[in-house]
Amino acid sequence: MRELLLLRHAKSSWDDATLDDADRPLAARGRKAAPVMARAMARHGWVPELALVSPALRTRQTWALVAAELPRPVETRLAPEIYEAEPEIILETIRSVPPAIRRLVVVGHNPGLERLAETLAGPGSDAAALARLRTKFPTAALARFEVATHWSTLTSGAARLAAFLKPRDFG
Repeated sequence: MRELLLLRHAKSSWDDATLDDADRPLAARGRKAAPVMARAMARHGWVPELALVSPALRTRQTWALVAAELPRPVETRLAPEIYEAEPEIILETIRSVPPAIRRLVVVGHNPGLERLAETLAGPGSDAAALARLRTKFPTAALARFEVATHWSTLTSGAARLAAFLKPRDFG
């Protein structure tokens, strides 16, 4: 069984309107939420072997804060193709992950990440988690999927949504 974690970047700042979208940093709320989600991941034993991270500043900062809280180092690769990508492009990127990787995290953006999560959720998905995901996939939220196939053959509806966590779940 493989595990796929989809992590939306934490809350970004809109304070400087002159910045390009890719250069927006995390807001104070985002800098607080990312470590909270990392501790939840660690507590549940959801420590990835590989992180695919969008190159946008807010996703890199989110991942840096998450990685710093995890109990062991995680191989990290910047994945320019997932920056504000459609779900199909994100899925293609996931399909290219080596089969030896058992637990993968993708740190990206909405609406692509949310739409991918909804697309992947197949039979046996946790009904409450799926209802929460469909309501809203807020910043720093994490969707955890169980994947019975190889990454290369992952398709729509072929994963089981096992959990959906939001920063607000932890106070």
